[in-house]
Amino acid sequence: METTIDRLRFSHLWNSEYSKFVNQIVAIFAIYDPEALHLKKAFGKLLNMLPDLEKVKAQEAGNALSKPLQELDNERDTLLNAIVAQVKAMGKLTMPSIAPHVIVVKRFLDIHGRDIAKANYNSATDRTTKMLADYDAKADVRNAVAALNLAILFDQLSIVNTQFDNLFLQRSHDDVATEKVDARAIRTKTDKALNSFFNGFEFCSDEYDELDYQTPALEMNNMIAYYKTQLKARATRRSEGKDVSKEDPIDGSPI
Repeated sequence: METTIDRLRFSHLWNSEYSKFVNQIVAIFAIYDPEALHLKKAFGKLLNMLPDLEKVKAQEAGNALSKPLQELDNERDTLLNAIVAQVKAMGKLTMPSIAPHVIVVKRFLDIHGRDIAKANYNSATDRTTKMLADYDAKADVRNAVAALNLAILFDQLSIVNTQFDNLFLQRSHDDVATEKVDARAIRTKTDKALNSFFNGFEFCSDEYDELDYQTPALEMNNMIAYYKTQLKARATRRSEGKDVSKEDPIDGSPI
C-alpha cells in the first residue's frame, strides 16, 4: 500500500531552518535500512548534500551576528545620547550645587564630541573606548559624573561598548573563516534530492507491500506537520503586519 509523505514548501523556510529540516529528515530515516527499503540511492543523494548544507549553516550563523550587533549599537547610541541630553538639561537648572559639575562634564563631552552616536561601527567603538579611558583617568570627571548621578550610564556604556567590540571581532573572524557559498544553488539542488527521495519512498511503499514504510513515514510526517503549523502561524503574524524576521527560527522540535 502506498504511503504518502506530506509536502512542505521548502522556500518558506529560512536558511537556518532549512538545514535543520533536512538533517532531521536524514536522522529519522537513517535508523532504518535504506538498502532493504530499496532507497539506498535516493537517500544517498540526500546524504551527499549535508556537507554543503553545513556550509550554508555556517554562513548563516555568521550573518546571524548582525542582529545582536545592531541591538548593541542601538543601546550604545541610546546611552550616549542620554548622557548628552541629561547634561544639557541640568545645565538649564538654577542649582548652584550642580553647576560646577555640569561645566566639567560639558567640557569633557566637548573634547570627545557629542556626535559619537552618529558614527559608523568602527568609529563609534574607537571614540567611545577613548572617551571611557579618559573618563577613568580623570578623577574630576568621575566625581562630576557621580555628582550628577550619571555614573550608572557611564558604567553601562562601558559594558555595552566592550560587548559590541568583542562581538564585532567575532563576526569579522567568522567571516574570514567561513567559506562563501551560493546558498540558493545549494538549496535548489537539495530540494531536488529531497523530492526525489520522497517520490522514491512513495513509489517503493506501493511496490513492496511486505516492507514497513508506514513507521518512518509517520515519523517524517509528524515532523513535517510541525513545520507546516509553525509556518502557517508565521504567515498569520506577517499578514497582521508583524515583523517576523525578528523572531527566532523554527526549532524543529516535535509538538
